[in-house]
Amino acid sequence: MKTLFTMKLFSTTLVAGLILLSLGCGYSKNIMPAQPGTTPTIAQLNPEAGTANNSFALEVDGAGFANNAVINFNGAPMATTFVNAGKLTTTIPATAVMTAGAVPVTVTNPAVAGGRYGGGTTAATSTPIRFTVN
Repeated sequence: MKTLFTMKLFSTTLVAGLILLSLGCGYSKNIMPAQPGTTPTIAQLNPEAGTANNSFALEVDGAGFANNAVINFNGAPMATTFVNAGKLTTTIPATAVMTAGAVPVTVTNPAVAGGRYGGGTTAATSTPIRFTVN
């Protein structure tokens, strides 16, 4: 009888120990939060104005442009060509300039994924600069 009790106690203790071990000694990793990305700045647009219903090439000059930065024209991302960290170009289609008025232009440096333990950067968008559609 004593042997049966001892075996049952050992079995219960073993199961409880394994549960605690699995809860307390599991794999854990530090997760680093993403850091703010580099915010690009726009110094000027070339041209600064355009005619409604006409496509045109747009050059954005500034600083801090990532090699995968995107020009946003009136909030819509455009296919962007990276020239260097201070110059981007795109072609604005006629459908994006249908009516006269002021249109905001921004540049976004996309987020950069972190490694195995997190990190990376968040997306960062420049302050808008105004393009005039005549």
